[in-house]
Amino acid sequence: MSVSVKSNTNAKDRRYRSTVAACCAGYISEAAINNFLPLLFIIFRNSLGISLERLTLLVTVNFLIQLAVDLASAKVIDRIGYRRCVVFAHLLSSLGLVSVAVLPFILSDAYTGLMCSVVLYAGGSGLIEVLVSPIIEACPAPDKHSLMSLMHSFYCFGTVAVVLISTLALRFFGADSWRLLAAVWAALPLVNAFVFTRVPIYSMTEVHGSMPMKRLLASPVFWALFFLMFAAGASEMAMSQWASAFAESGLGVSKTVGDLLGVCMFSLLMGTSRMLRSRLHIKTDLLTLMIWCGILCTGSYLLAAFAPHPALALLGCGLCGFSVGILWPGVYSMAGELCPTGGTAMFALLALAGDIGCSGGPTLVGLV
Repeated sequence: MSVSVKSNTNAKDRRYRSTVAACCAGYISEAAINNFLPLLFIIFRNSLGISLERLTLLVTVNFLIQLAVDLASAKVIDRIGYRRCVVFAHLLSSLGLVSVAVLPFILSDAYTGLMCSVVLYAGGSGLIEVLVSPIIEACPAPDKHSLMSLMHSFYCFGTVAVVLISTLALRFFGADSWRLLAAVWAALPLVNAFVFTRVPIYSMTEVHGSMPMKRLLASPVFWALFFLMFAAGASEMAMSQWASAFAESGLGVSKTVGDLLGVCMFSLLMGTSRMLRSRLHIKTDLLTLMIWCGILCTGSYLLAAFAPHPALALLGCGLCGFSVGILWPGVYSMAGELCPTGGTAMFALLALAGDIGCSGGPTLVGLV
């Protein structure tokens, strides 16, 4: 009898490993969505005749659409169901990436085609961000903190993979290969959509129930988590946007090499801290660990700002990537513990706070 129960438990654990793997692949899809198109800006300027000013607006639209999806999805996901939503999100992301290679050439205006593509894949990306974290939190796993950090590390490593693979492919196969490359990256969310039709999925609402939205918004704990998520997003993206500049000035390399080295260095160190958090059995509780990471992040910013030598500023940039790695997934994990009945709406609003921080952080740095 005990052997049978143990066998069933192990089988259940193995099934939920597939759910975790699908969520990790979802974050790699997000990395492709957010980082692939900017790599093509120079190609679009030269081949399609679109100015860089108009092209950079596509990045802004991407984040604005994701913000809108974060806000709109707070009430509708539980009604439609997690599985339908997450499959639809991946299909929409895949369609958007394929459209990048198709719509600019079938519509009368290439820029309109790119804008439509961005709207499609940004909607899918926003839904993926809202869905995968509560899916992980609802999994019957003994250490959800580690799973959350592990999943978020795949966004960082996915960013490095997307930048390196795309750059090398464009260099060796020529700039005209970008359309085929877009189709290749579109295959990832397409395959993952099929995977999500098969893996087991529990929702936060099914596991813990859900409090009314008014009660959630009246909770001081929720607003503390909301502010923490905003700060995590701002701390992460503000330095990430400046990473290439620090690499360029600190090492005396070209802008292209600086872009690659800066983004890859920051993402690798951020992903490393998340991976270490997921693999090492750290006895320090999560809140204390996040406080120390916040202190290290503050020191990293000060080092980057006031270092007498550019190489030290570059070191501050790298340390910042390592320190902020735990903050975003850490807030999600704290939310699951402190507000277990917050449900999907809570995770959607926290994603909104993080995306506002990602948008507002670099803007504030630019204004200063």
